[in-house]
Amino acid sequence: MRAIWLREFGGPDVLVPGTAPDPTPGPGQVLIDIAHVNITFVETQQRSGRPGPFQVTPPLIPGNGVGGIITAVGPDVDPALIGRRVVSATGGSGAYAERAVVDVSAPIEVPAGLALDEAVALLADGRTATMLIEAVGVHAGDRVLVEAAAGGVGSLLVQLASRAGARVIGVAGGPRKVELLTGLGADLAVDYRLPDWADRVRAATGGADVVLDGVGGAVARAAFELLDPGGRMVSFGLASGEWSPVSEEAATARQVTVIRPDVPPARLRAYTEQALADAAAGRLRPMIGQRFPLDRAADAHAAIEARATVGKTLLDVS
Repeated sequence: MRAIWLREFGGPDVLVPGTAPDPTPGPGQVLIDIAHVNITFVETQQRSGRPGPFQVTPPLIPGNGVGGIITAVGPDVDPALIGRRVVSATGGSGAYAERAVVDVSAPIEVPAGLALDEAVALLADGRTATMLIEAVGVHAGDRVLVEAAAGGVGSLLVQLASRAGARVIGVAGGPRKVELLTGLGADLAVDYRLPDWADRVRAATGGADVVLDGVGGAVARAAFELLDPGGRMVSFGLASGEWSPVSEEAATARQVTVIRPDVPPARLRAYTEQALADAAAGRLRPMIGQRFPLDRAADAHAAIEARATVGKTLLDVS
Protein backbone atom coordinates (compact mmCIF):
# COMPACT_ATOMS: atom_id res chain seq x y z
CA MET A 1 0.00 0.00 0.00
CA ARG A 2 0.99 3.65 -0.36
CA ALA A 3 2.17 5.36 2.80
CA ILE A 4 4.14 8.36 4.08
CA TRP A 5 7.29 7.59 6.02
CA LEU A 6 9.05 9.59 8.71
CA ARG A 7 12.58 8.15 8.88
CA GLU A 8 14.31 11.10 10.54
CA PHE A 9 13.33 14.30 12.31
CA GLY A 10 13.41 17.56 10.41
CA GLY A 11 11.39 19.92 8.25
CA PRO A 12 8.31 18.94 6.22
CA ASP A 13 10.48 17.42 3.49
CA VAL A 14 11.37 14.47 5.75
CA LEU A 15 7.84 13.17 5.11
CA VAL A 16 8.54 10.90 2.14
CA PRO A 17 6.00 8.92 0.06
CA GLY A 18 6.73 5.21 -0.15
CA THR A 19 5.15 1.81 0.30
CA ALA A 20 4.42 -0.44 3.25
CA PRO A 21 3.08 -3.98 3.62
CA ASP A 22 -0.71 -4.27 3.56
CA PRO A 23 -1.83 -4.76 7.17
CA THR A 24 -3.96 -7.76 8.13
CA PRO A 25 -6.37 -7.73 11.08
CA GLY A 26 -5.63 -10.23 13.80
CA PRO A 27 -7.81 -11.29 16.73
CA GLY A 28 -9.79 -8.37 18.12
CA GLN A 29 -8.89 -6.10 15.20
CA VAL A 30 -10.46 -4.55 12.11
CA LEU A 31 -8.98 -3.22 8.87
CA ILE A 32 -9.95 0.28 7.69
CA ASP A 33 -9.56 1.37 4.08
CA ILE A 34 -8.69 5.01 4.67
CA ALA A 35 -10.38 7.82 2.74
CA HIS A 36 -9.26 10.83 4.78
CA VAL A 37 -6.58 11.55 7.38
CA ASN A 38 -6.90 14.16 10.11
CA ILE A 39 -3.70 16.23 10.52
CA THR A 40 -3.04 17.90 13.87
CA PHE A 41 -0.58 20.61 14.87
CA VAL A 42 0.99 18.17 17.32
CA GLU A 43 2.06 15.99 14.38
CA THR A 44 4.13 18.82 12.94
CA GLN A 45 5.95 19.01 16.26
CA GLN A 46 6.47 15.25 16.37
CA ARG A 47 7.93 15.33 12.86
CA SER A 48 10.40 18.06 13.85
CA GLY A 49 11.55 16.13 16.92
CA ARG A 50 10.64 18.87 19.38
CA PRO A 51 10.23 17.82 23.01
CA GLY A 52 6.64 17.26 24.00
CA PRO A 53 4.15 14.87 25.57
CA PHE A 54 3.58 12.82 22.39
CA GLN A 55 7.06 12.11 21.04
CA VAL A 56 7.64 9.42 18.41
CA THR A 57 10.63 7.36 17.36
CA PRO A 58 11.42 7.02 13.62
CA PRO A 59 11.08 5.16 11.39
CA LEU A 60 7.29 5.14 11.36
CA ILE A 61 4.19 6.07 9.39
CA PRO A 62 2.88 9.20 11.18
CA GLY A 63 -0.65 10.19 12.07
CA ASN A 64 -3.34 9.21 14.54
CA GLY A 65 -6.75 9.92 13.02
CA VAL A 66 -8.50 8.40 10.01
CA GLY A 67 -11.87 7.97 8.42
CA GLY A 68 -12.86 5.22 6.06
CA ILE A 69 -14.63 1.90 5.59
CA ILE A 70 -14.10 -1.30 7.54
CA THR A 71 -13.19 -3.86 4.88
CA ALA A 72 -11.97 -6.84 6.91
CA VAL A 73 -12.10 -8.13 10.47
CA GLY A 74 -10.12 -10.51 12.64
CA PRO A 75 -11.19 -14.12 13.07
CA ASP A 76 -13.07 -13.46 16.30
CA VAL A 77 -14.76 -10.20 15.23
CA ASP A 78 -18.35 -9.89 14.01
CA PRO A 79 -18.24 -9.72 10.18
CA ALA A 80 -21.31 -7.47 10.26
CA LEU A 81 -18.87 -4.60 10.90
CA ILE A 82 -17.60 -4.87 7.32
CA GLY A 83 -18.84 -1.97 5.22
CA ARG A 84 -19.40 0.45 8.08
CA ARG A 85 -18.23 4.06 7.75
CA VAL A 86 -16.05 4.91 10.73
CA VAL A 87 -13.56 7.34 12.17
CA SER A 88 -10.81 6.07 14.41
CA ALA A 89 -7.60 6.83 16.22
CA THR A 90 -4.77 4.54 15.14
CA GLY A 91 -2.80 4.37 18.38
CA GLY A 92 -0.39 7.22 17.71
CA SER A 93 0.98 6.22 14.29
CA GLY A 94 0.06 4.56 11.03
CA ALA A 95 -2.55 7.01 9.74
CA TYR A 96 -0.75 8.50 6.71
CA ALA A 97 -1.46 5.44 4.60
CA GLU A 98 -4.08 3.69 2.49
CA ARG A 99 -5.01 1.17 5.20
CA ALA A 100 -4.72 0.76 8.94
CA VAL A 101 -5.47 -1.99 11.44
CA VAL A 102 -6.97 -0.91 14.76
CA ASP A 103 -8.48 -2.56 17.81
CA VAL A 104 -12.14 -3.36 17.30
CA SER A 105 -13.04 -1.00 20.16
CA ALA A 106 -11.38 2.01 18.52
CA PRO A 107 -13.63 2.94 15.55
CA ILE A 108 -16.69 5.15 15.97
CA GLU A 109 -19.46 4.75 13.42
CA VAL A 110 -20.25 7.90 11.44
CA PRO A 111 -23.92 8.93 11.82
CA ALA A 112 -26.15 8.87 8.78
CA GLY A 113 -26.29 12.21 7.03
CA LEU A 114 -22.75 13.24 8.02
CA ALA A 115 -20.08 13.22 5.30
CA LEU A 116 -17.03 11.11 6.05
CA ASP A 117 -14.59 14.00 5.54
CA GLU A 118 -16.53 16.16 8.00
CA ALA A 119 -16.51 13.33 10.53
CA VAL A 120 -12.72 13.01 10.23
CA ALA A 121 -12.39 16.77 10.72
CA LEU A 122 -14.30 16.36 14.00
CA LEU A 123 -12.48 13.28 15.27
CA ALA A 124 -9.94 15.13 17.43
CA ASP A 125 -11.11 18.74 17.21
CA GLY A 126 -14.80 18.09 17.89
CA ARG A 127 -13.95 16.02 20.93
CA THR A 128 -11.59 18.72 22.22
CA ALA A 129 -13.99 21.60 21.65
CA THR A 130 -16.93 19.80 23.25
CA MET A 131 -14.81 18.86 26.25
CA LEU A 132 -13.45 22.39 26.75
CA ILE A 133 -16.84 24.07 26.63
CA GLU A 134 -18.09 21.69 29.31
CA ALA A 135 -14.91 22.00 31.39
CA VAL A 136 -15.04 25.79 31.66
CA GLY A 137 -18.81 25.86 32.11
CA VAL A 138 -19.83 28.36 29.44
CA HIS A 139 -23.14 30.03 30.30
CA ALA A 140 -25.49 32.41 28.56
CA GLY A 141 -24.17 35.96 28.85
CA ASP A 142 -20.53 34.96 29.43
CA ARG A 143 -17.93 36.92 27.50
CA VAL A 144 -15.88 34.11 25.95
CA LEU A 145 -12.57 34.89 24.27
CA VAL A 146 -11.44 32.19 21.83
CA GLU A 147 -7.82 32.33 20.65
CA ALA A 148 -6.80 30.73 17.34
CA ALA A 149 -10.50 31.05 16.56
CA ALA A 150 -10.09 30.34 12.84
CA GLY A 151 -8.36 27.02 13.49
CA GLY A 152 -9.85 23.54 13.64
CA VAL A 153 -10.65 23.56 17.37
CA GLY A 154 -11.15 27.32 17.62
CA SER A 155 -13.77 27.49 14.88
CA LEU A 156 -15.79 24.82 16.70
CA LEU A 157 -15.39 26.59 20.05
CA VAL A 158 -16.81 29.78 18.53
CA GLN A 159 -19.87 27.88 17.37
CA LEU A 160 -20.39 25.99 20.64
CA ALA A 161 -19.96 29.08 22.82
CA SER A 162 -22.34 31.05 20.63
CA ARG A 163 -24.89 28.23 20.82
CA ALA A 164 -24.63 28.37 24.62
CA GLY A 165 -25.65 32.03 24.54
CA ALA A 166 -22.24 33.53 25.21
CA ARG A 167 -20.89 36.74 23.74
CA VAL A 168 -18.01 35.40 21.69
CA ILE A 169 -14.75 37.28 21.09
CA GLY A 170 -12.85 35.58 18.29
CA VAL A 171 -9.10 36.24 18.16
CA ALA A 172 -7.07 35.13 15.13
CA GLY A 173 -3.86 35.98 13.30
CA GLY A 174 -4.27 38.02 10.12
CA PRO A 175 -7.11 39.75 8.25
CA ARG A 176 -8.13 36.67 6.24
CA LYS A 177 -8.73 34.64 9.38
CA VAL A 178 -10.46 37.48 11.21
CA GLU A 179 -12.94 37.87 8.35
CA LEU A 180 -14.09 34.27 8.78
CA LEU A 181 -15.07 34.62 12.42
CA THR A 182 -18.30 36.58 12.15
CA GLY A 183 -19.76 33.89 9.91
CA LEU A 184 -18.99 31.30 12.58
CA GLY A 185 -20.90 33.22 15.25
CA ALA A 186 -18.32 35.56 16.81
CA ASP A 187 -19.75 38.84 18.08
CA LEU A 188 -16.35 40.51 17.93
CA ALA A 189 -13.35 39.52 15.78
CA VAL A 190 -9.85 40.82 16.53
CA ASP A 191 -6.41 40.30 14.96
CA TYR A 192 -3.92 39.35 17.69
CA ARG A 193 -1.05 40.47 15.47
CA LEU A 194 -2.06 44.07 16.15
CA PRO A 195 -0.13 45.43 19.14
CA ASP A 196 -3.25 46.92 20.76
CA TRP A 197 -5.55 43.95 20.21
CA ALA A 198 -6.20 43.43 23.92
CA ASP A 199 -7.04 47.11 24.38
CA ARG A 200 -9.57 46.80 21.55
CA VAL A 201 -11.21 43.87 23.27
CA ARG A 202 -11.40 45.68 26.60
CA ALA A 203 -12.86 48.79 24.96
CA ALA A 204 -15.55 46.73 23.24
CA THR A 205 -16.47 44.26 25.99
CA GLY A 206 -14.95 45.49 29.26
CA GLY A 207 -13.01 42.26 29.61
CA ALA A 208 -13.73 38.53 29.56
CA ASP A 209 -15.24 35.84 31.75
CA VAL A 210 -13.71 32.87 29.93
CA VAL A 211 -10.49 32.49 27.90
CA LEU A 212 -10.03 29.47 25.64
CA ASP A 213 -6.31 29.64 24.88
CA GLY A 214 -5.10 28.03 21.68
CA VAL A 215 -2.03 30.20 21.09
CA GLY A 216 -0.02 30.29 24.32
CA GLY A 217 2.92 32.65 24.86
CA ALA A 218 2.37 36.40 24.91
CA VAL A 219 -1.14 36.15 23.45
CA ALA A 220 -2.24 33.87 26.29
CA ARG A 221 -0.75 36.27 28.83
CA ALA A 222 -2.57 39.26 27.31
CA ALA A 223 -5.84 37.31 27.21
CA PHE A 224 -5.38 36.30 30.86
CA GLU A 225 -5.06 39.97 31.81
CA LEU A 226 -8.52 40.57 30.28
CA LEU A 227 -10.20 38.18 32.71
CA ASP A 228 -12.27 39.64 35.52
CA PRO A 229 -12.18 38.13 39.03
CA GLY A 230 -14.04 34.83 38.95
CA GLY A 231 -12.97 34.19 35.36
CA ARG A 232 -11.91 30.83 33.94
CA MET A 233 -9.10 29.93 31.56
CA VAL A 234 -8.19 26.71 29.80
CA SER A 235 -5.41 26.05 27.27
CA PHE A 236 -5.81 23.72 24.31
CA GLY A 237 -2.94 24.65 21.99
CA LEU A 238 0.37 26.40 21.49
CA ALA A 239 0.23 27.96 18.04
CA SER A 240 2.91 30.39 19.23
CA GLY A 241 5.27 27.49 19.92
CA GLU A 242 4.96 27.67 23.70
CA TRP A 243 2.27 26.93 26.24
CA SER A 244 0.53 29.59 28.30
CA PRO A 245 2.96 31.22 30.75
CA VAL A 246 0.24 31.90 33.33
CA SER A 247 1.25 30.47 36.71
CA GLU A 248 -1.03 29.17 39.44
CA GLU A 249 0.18 32.01 41.65
CA ALA A 250 -0.74 34.65 39.08
CA ALA A 251 -4.16 33.08 38.59
CA THR A 252 -4.83 32.98 42.33
CA ALA A 253 -3.78 36.62 42.70
CA ARG A 254 -6.33 37.64 40.03
CA GLN A 255 -9.00 35.28 41.40
CA VAL A 256 -8.99 33.36 38.12
CA THR A 257 -9.42 29.59 37.83
CA VAL A 258 -7.02 27.85 35.43
CA ILE A 259 -8.68 24.61 34.35
CA ARG A 260 -6.70 21.56 33.31
CA PRO A 261 -9.17 18.88 32.24
CA ASP A 262 -8.30 15.30 33.15
CA VAL A 263 -10.71 13.16 31.17
CA PRO A 264 -10.80 9.33 31.12
CA PRO A 265 -10.69 7.64 27.68
CA ALA A 266 -14.32 6.54 27.86
CA ARG A 267 -15.41 10.13 28.37
CA LEU A 268 -13.28 11.30 25.45
CA ARG A 269 -15.09 8.83 23.22
CA ALA A 270 -18.42 10.22 24.42
CA TYR A 271 -17.29 13.74 23.52
CA THR A 272 -16.40 12.55 20.00
CA GLU A 273 -19.77 10.88 19.62
CA GLN A 274 -21.51 14.05 20.80
CA ALA A 275 -19.63 16.19 18.28
CA LEU A 276 -20.51 13.80 15.46
CA ALA A 277 -24.17 13.77 16.50
CA ASP A 278 -24.26 17.57 16.68
CA ALA A 279 -22.77 17.81 13.19
CA ALA A 280 -25.19 15.25 11.77
CA ALA A 281 -28.06 17.28 13.23
CA GLY A 282 -26.73 20.53 11.76
CA ARG A 283 -25.77 22.04 15.12
CA LEU A 284 -22.00 22.04 14.46
CA ARG A 285 -20.07 22.65 11.27
CA PRO A 286 -16.41 21.68 10.89
CA MET A 287 -14.48 24.10 8.70
CA ILE A 288 -12.28 22.13 6.30
CA GLY A 289 -10.00 24.87 5.08
CA GLN A 290 -7.61 22.90 2.87
CA ARG A 291 -6.95 19.38 1.68
CA PHE A 292 -3.97 17.64 0.17
CA PRO A 293 -3.50 14.26 -1.51
CA LEU A 294 -1.67 11.67 0.57
CA ASP A 295 1.63 12.03 -1.29
CA ARG A 296 1.70 15.76 -0.50
CA ALA A 297 1.72 15.34 3.28
CA ALA A 298 4.91 17.40 3.38
CA ASP A 299 3.09 20.32 1.74
CA ALA A 300 0.29 20.02 4.28
CA HIS A 301 2.77 20.24 7.17
CA ALA A 302 4.52 23.20 5.54
CA ALA A 303 1.24 25.07 5.16
CA ILE A 304 0.30 24.49 8.81
CA GLU A 305 3.70 25.65 10.05
CA ALA A 306 3.54 28.75 7.83
CA ARG A 307 0.22 29.74 9.48
CA ALA A 308 -1.29 29.61 5.99
CA THR A 309 -4.19 27.35 6.94
CA VAL A 310 -7.68 27.95 8.31
CA GLY A 311 -9.91 25.42 9.96
CA LYS A 312 -8.98 21.79 9.49
CA THR A 313 -6.37 20.32 7.16
CA LEU A 314 -7.05 16.88 5.72
CA LEU A 315 -5.14 14.36 3.63
CA ASP A 316 -7.36 12.78 0.98
CA VAL A 317 -6.29 9.20 0.40
CA SER A 318 -8.97 7.90 -1.96
